[in-house]
Amino acid sequence: MSGIPSPAAEAAPGSAAPPASSDAMYRRVRRSIAEQIVGNEDVVRALMIALVSEGHVLLEGVPGIAKTQVARSFAQSLHLSFRRIQFTPDMLPSDILGATILKPRDQTFEFRAGPVFANVVLADEINRAPPKVQSALLEAMQERQVTIDGATHPLPRPFLVIATQNPIEQEGTYPLPEAELDRFLFRWIMGYPSAEDEVAILRSRAEGAIPDALPPVLEPSDVERLRHLRDGVYVGDEILRYLTAVVRGTRENPKLLLGASPRASVQFLLAAKAAALLDGRDFVLPDDVRDLAFAVLNHRVILRPEIVSSAPAVGGSAALSGPLPRILRETVAAVPVPR
Repeated sequence: MSGIPSPAAEAAPGSAAPPASSDAMYRRVRRSIAEQIVGNEDVVRALMIALVSEGHVLLEGVPGIAKTQVARSFAQSLHLSFRRIQFTPDMLPSDILGATILKPRDQTFEFRAGPVFANVVLADEINRAPPKVQSALLEAMQERQVTIDGATHPLPRPFLVIATQNPIEQEGTYPLPEAELDRFLFRWIMGYPSAEDEVAILRSRAEGAIPDALPPVLEPSDVERLRHLRDGVYVGDEILRYLTAVVRGTRENPKLLLGASPRASVQFLLAAKAAALLDGRDFVLPDDVRDLAFAVLNHRVILRPEIVSSAPAVGGSAALSGPLPRILRETVAAVPVPR
């Protein structure tokens, strides 16, 4: 891959070792997380793509499939600060962002940062908080800053929000508004582990072989380097037209009431470049676009009422077994793939 040193390259005697290539760095993170988490390689890849492309991820899945543990292990492997926020119906925006308080001793005001001031923020069960609290994250997710009492406070870099929600239990929840959903790069649907993976989970528990914490294998500076390399990934005009046609297809599909926004196109492009980088390439292939299409688009579209099943999921879409995956597959398949 041009511009990215090969991990097999050897340094001259007495010189420093060459920096690891992008795909080698990703493999290092994946192997580290595998010491705590069995399976879920696709989730780890999605989180890595989101981090490199400066996006955010909405993890959807039933309780007990390691959504929280994956997020924590991911932050540990990259030496990133991690905060978990448990969303509840009685929360206030200040519980997330922080607040300006009066210091009685000298009668001055001091800003006390909330848990959103971390590199990786886990918004657990985000749909249990009322809309006013959910909207408190909009500025943070889009602009990497929060504004309190007229003062703007920048967030740490890198900054990644990993939100979770349960697609089954809907009582006492609030649907995520479309403006918030559109700020998530991926809505990644996590399923149950395979039978083989579940046996491996039980075996590791029985043997007590799971470490309590993971040593970092990358540093935040490595993330910034990956982002710099992402900017150099080549995207041909035919790939740009292909990606645009896929996104516009969601707006023109008669079965969809709402299609993906131009913001989706921009984030889609960055994700495709990040995916190519993690595969060790400095150019984007049509496969990069096609493989990420469902995760990028499934939460940004709304099915027409007559298409929606009797049990729609949060955000106006449907579960993996519903009509939405089929409609999105048809939309992508209708676009000619460039050679």
